[in-house]
Amino acid sequence: MMQWLLILALIVGIYYFFIRKPHRKESPKKQEEIMVECEKCGIYVSSKEAIIQSGKYYCSKECCLK
Repeated sequence: MMQWLLILALIVGIYYFFIRKPHRKESPKKQEEIMVECEKCGIYVSSKEAIIQSGKYYCSKECCLK
């Protein structure tokens, strides 16, 4: 009985130190990018890159100024 426990402990030890992959911390999920339509030309642009003026989204300064 004692032999089996030692063998089992040896197998678990080998698995734990050599085979098991270390747990990686989950990286925070990236926020989904929201696409918005330019008020002037209708092209879709990321909400992070869009220019907001008077509550409307524009793709560039040129569209914003027209």
